[in-house]
Amino acid sequence: MMPKNVETTVKDEKLIKQRRAELIKAAVKLFTEKGFHRTTTREIAREAGFSIGTLYEYIRTKEDVLYLVCDDIYNKVSDRLRATIALKGDGVECLKAAVAGCVKVMDDMQDEVLVMYQEAKSLSKESLPYVLNKELEMVKLLEDVLDHCIRLGALHLTEKEKEFYAHHILVLCQMWAFRRWSLAKTFTVHEYTAYLIDAILYGISVQKAPSIDQKS
Repeated sequence: MMPKNVETTVKDEKLIKQRRAELIKAAVKLFTEKGFHRTTTREIAREAGFSIGTLYEYIRTKEDVLYLVCDDIYNKVSDRLRATIALKGDGVECLKAAVAGCVKVMDDMQDEVLVMYQEAKSLSKESLPYVLNKELEMVKLLEDVLDHCIRLGALHLTEKEKEFYAHHILVLCQMWAFRRWSLAKTFTVHEYTAYLIDAILYGISVQKAPSIDQKS
């Protein structure tokens, strides 16, 4: 799936990258404080240190800004998650490291993650599928970890179970960002990670009733 082409009148690719990075940083701050719909392009320009005219040299609409923000955040989260995953050695330790790394990413990028999930729904019908596909790429990274565990005999999962647990693990890691306002009153991020790893490993490895596939 190809990314959206956000039009610009500027020809210097290095300058486009620099200015859009400044624009994204400003937009994340404002979207976190006010939300996408209540933030104006003039406010984004001012926060980024641009004139409104300069802003429109790099984007055409406010939705372009939201697209750039979501695309940038998904890429950074995915890159950082990918960097935490090493498909070698003990399968269970690999899974533990992947979960711990994923929670750390959600902790480090809490504001960005919240913006990404709260505001992506405002993207156009043309832009949304591309951005949502980024989410599935993160799920695939966790499926690869589970595959590694399965190959080593550490886990025994059907294809459907593997897909379910990959989605399940990602959402539980994201919960630290979504519910930190409450969870952080009781748990440190390290405690949350430890409880989460225990819950995931118990949920996967505990003696299960026959799966849906086996019943049908």
